This record gives sequence, C-alpha cells and structure tokens, in this order.
Amino acid sequence: MRTKWKISAVFTAAFFIVLPSVYAESDLDSRIHEAKQVLSEIMISPDQSIPEEMLAKCKAIAIYPNVIKGGFIIGARFGKGVVLAKDGKGKWGPAAFSTIAGGSWGLQIGGQMTDLIFVVMNERGLDGLLSSNFTLGADASVAAGPVGRYSQAATDLSFRAGILSYSRTRGLFGGVALDGAVVTQDNNSNSRYYGKYATSRDILMGNAVNIQPSSKELVDALDEFSAKWKEKVR
Repeated sequence: MRTKWKISAVFTAAFFIVLPSVYAESDLDSRIHEAKQVLSEIMISPDQSIPEEMLAKCKAIAIYPNVIKGGFIIGARFGKGVVLAKDGKGKWGPAAFSTIAGGSWGLQIGGQMTDLIFVVMNERGLDGLLSSNFTLGADASVAAGPVGRYSQAATDLSFRAGILSYSRTRGLFGGVALDGAVVTQDNNSNSRYYGKYATSRDILMGNAVNIQPSSKELVDALDEFSAKWKEKVR
C-alpha cells in the first residue's frame, strides 16, 4: 500500500512539473483563439449552452481550453486560459492570461482533456479571481452553473453564487462543482502579449491596455452573446 502512495505522489508531482513546460510552448494568440472556439461551440446549442442571461448579467468570464486531468489514486489537473471582464458600459474588455491547477482524491486512474468556464457574477468573485492564488470554493462561493435558454435557477444563482462553473468533456457540457482548484494570474504572459508589464488587475480593472487584434474575435463574440438577452427583455 505504501508503495502505491509513493507512485501516486510521484505521478502527481511529475504532472505539475512537466505540464507547465509543455504549455509554455503554446502561442498566446492560439490560447485566445482556442478560448473563442470553446465559447462558440458551447453556445451553438441554445438548450444546452450557458444561459444568455448569465452572460448579460455577469461581471467577468474565465475560459480554460484543454485542461489536462490525470491521476493514479491522487489526481491532478492543469490548464491555461484567459479572463475577460466588462467595462463600466457593460462591454467586454481586453483579455488577461491565467492558469488553473488542482488535485483530487479517490479511486481514479488515467487522464482526459476538459474545457472549463467560470462565469463570475459579482465584484467579489472578480476581486477574488484577481488575487495571487485564488482557491475556488474557499475564497468565493462556486456553484454548478445552469444550462439552457431560460432557467429560474439561473436568476436565483446569480444572486447567491460568486462564480458559476461549467465543464465540457468529450462533447458533454454542463454545470460542475469544482471546489479546491487554484487560479493564478499569469502576469508573465500578460507582459509578453501586451509588450509591457501588466498585471491581470491592471488589464481587467485598470484600463492599462487596449484590446489586441488577436483578441477582438473573442471580445466580439462575448458582446454578441451578452446582447442577445438584453434584446429579448426590451
């Protein structure tokens, strides 16, 4: 039994050491493009998508394409993504880069790729997300997000939960409880992308940078999805 735990610990440690170096080779523009693709694919099915109401009312969104999860008894996940927030006029602003990592405990073996989305519903959730090491569920309330065009649960959750979480694995999409994962802002990538030192807080709340050409497609898509709900309730 002790040998199994040692193997599990070694596997998990190697997971966190090797994966960041693999992701480091990814182009930042590609990461933004993948985030836009994930969003578009999820929103294409109105009855199984993030409710447009949530996108219209939220403060920010974090999208992590291709989060790698693996484990042997002790599991681990690691991924890189982007965070975008709305400005004072309700329009989506420039993208900031972010990482997510976490562990899990129980009977498990193997690995999978998962797309994760967090819809941040209030200022407290956004402020927490911008802290140095933000733990989902501990530093802010996280709830499995509702899906579909219309949902009374969606309205209720918008007041109770700081962050709504979604997951897509092998074509399946739905709200998922994801407590314990740690979100860290990737300020090195921010600085590389914008050509100057910029923290995620500077980008999302400080008007420190402009929307870059490679981010415009993602920003336009978010504006489009958010506007659909407002048009329906006029």
